[in-house]
Amino acid sequence: MTYRVLVAKVGLDGHDRGVKIVGRILRDAGFEVIYTGLQQTPEMVVATARDEDVDAIGLSLLSGAHMGLVPKLIEGLRSAGLDTPVVLGGIIPSADMDKLRAMGVAEILTPGASADEIVEAMTRAIEQDTE
Repeated sequence: MTYRVLVAKVGLDGHDRGVKIVGRILRDAGFEVIYTGLQQTPEMVVATARDEDVDAIGLSLLSGAHMGLVPKLIEGLRSAGLDTPVVLGGIIPSADMDKLRAMGVAEILTPGASADEIVEAMTRAIEQDTE
């Protein structure tokens, strides 16, 4: 089965090299990848996830705004009736990881994650969601 994933950058974070590499890693592993581009709002990501009928969202945050933007995204997904798993990647302090997981983030990847770890985290998030 081919999984369809959305990779997204939210907020004012303009660093997109990493998310493009993640998108390529997932594509090379057989995923269908949709990339939103820079400076998306949580609402725009939710709308794209709904319209593209994705199996998961890969969210890249390097700006430190994860505790403000991730809850808005999760709330937006719930409001739209979507249970799409979110895999978060970027600079996430360990002190925030449990809070983010409690909000509903399925997986968290930090800088230095290998290609295998990225593919495994996305696959695990999707397959746990379908159980």
